Formats: sequence, structure tokens, C-alpha cells
Amino acid sequence: MQEFFSLIINTAKNISIWSVLDILVVAYIFYKGYILIKETRAEQLLKGIVLIIALIPISYILKLEMLNFILNKTLTIGVLSVVIIFQPEIRRALEHLGRSAFEELHSIQSEEKRNIAVNEIVTAVSNLAETKTGALIAIEQGTGLGEVLNSGTILEANITANLLENLFVVNTPLHDGATIIRRDKILAAGCVLPLTNNNTINKKLGTRHRAAIGLSETSDALIIVVSEETGVISLAINGRLTRNYDKEKLRVVLLKIMENRESKNVKSAGEKVKTWIKGIKEKDK
Repeated sequence: MQEFFSLIINTAKNISIWSVLDILVVAYIFYKGYILIKETRAEQLLKGIVLIIALIPISYILKLEMLNFILNKTLTIGVLSVVIIFQPEIRRALEHLGRSAFEELHSIQSEEKRNIAVNEIVTAVSNLAETKTGALIAIEQGTGLGEVLNSGTILEANITANLLENLFVVNTPLHDGATIIRRDKILAAGCVLPLTNNNTINKKLGTRHRAAIGLSETSDALIIVVSEETGVISLAINGRLTRNYDKEKLRVVLLKIMENRESKNVKSAGEKVKTWIKGIKEKDK
């Protein structure tokens, strides 16, 4: 017991501030990684991998040679398998890091323009819901939707409720795809979105809902769906779909998300400006 405590004391003495920082950084990376896969199919796969890793030393101690051999081989092959299986989650994590690092580079939208755009969008969505006209609207945020835009018809039009409603009129050329909005412009309509591979979502949800979830899994876009069967308004964000929005609730949620993002951009841009001004002053000296 005395040797055990001596080992702990000696180890504590050798720990530097850089070692503590190293541990904290690694712990933060693991934490953020877990948050990204929480409540997804990847979480269950991760539990299975942890179980295999835990069983390897147990099988060795108990001299279960055949089990130990199988587990070791499974773990060796599993490294490549994990990359393939977790491909959507890995892509999502890298895009999340990219958004966090460079999101402030997007220009900042004024509060007035943002409020006008959101009011036009929710008015159109509310009217479409009343008439049970199916609709799919994606509002671009930090992640660019260039690949999606190329699959539709470019419009570059100002956002108005009337135009949005007309785009989804049944049997018109652009009604069956998604409309993409960037800031205060309707960029394109009739766009094709990637469908989700998540098999755990409600089987009653149609192609529009699956496309909304699919795009939200690979971007930070806000995707609004109007069901043509029930008129129910849904919102897909970060791979999750929430339903039963009314006009006011949708407006509040959209504005809150956009305002939070803009406030982060303003703060980040302000810090860059201060650094730039400081650099100029130092050069003048």
C-alpha cells in the first residue's frame, strides 16, 4: 500500500502544466466527439467497440485463447470498418470544426433584414400549411449549399411570401424540390436534397421529411417542411426533426437561432478588427 501511495505522489510531482493542458484538450475532444454522435446510430456502434476493447484483457486474464484471438483480429479489422461505418458522423464532425473556425468569415446580416426575411418565410409557410400544400425550404447558415444549388434552378430573387407560395403550387415545374434561401435572397428552387440513412425515424414521414433530415445531418442549415397530407409544419436542425410548429413559434425559433449565430459572428469579427487596429498602431510606432 505504501508503494502504491509513493507511486501516486511521484507521478503527481512529475506532472507539468503542459501535461494537465494535454489531458484537458484530449478530454474536450472526446467530449465534443460524444456530443456529435449522441442519440445517433454511431453511439450504439461506439458502445459495441468499447465492449470489445474491455473484453480483450479479460479474455487474456482468463486464458480464453480462442476468444482473445477473435477479439484481437476483430479490433484490427475494425479500425478500417469504423472509418467506413462512421463516415457520415466523421464528415459531420469535420464540417462542425470548419464552421466553428471560419463561420465568422460570413458577412453579418442586419437585424432589420433578418426580421423581414423571417416574417416573409413564416407567412408563406403558414399559408401553405393552411392549404396543405407540401413545401421544403432550406435556410443556409454557416455551411455553404453550393452542391445543392447546382441541382436546381437559380433564381436570385428577393424573399416574399407570395413568391415562396407560388413556387410550391402543385404541378408547377419547381414545386417538387427544395427552395434554398441565403440571407435575404431566394437563391434557387427545385433543388434535390440528400435523403437521410437513419432507419429509426418514423416510417410515416415522407420523402420531404427524410430529405430535410438528410441535409441537416450534413450541414447547419435550417430546413422547414410542410406536410401535404396533414399541413403540419416541421423543422430539421442538426439531424433532428421537431414538428407541430405554428406561425409564431416558428418565427421565434428561427430568429433566436439566427440571432445567436450573428452575435457570435459580431463578437468574432470585433476581435479581429481590434487585432488588426492594434497591429497598425504598432507598425506606426
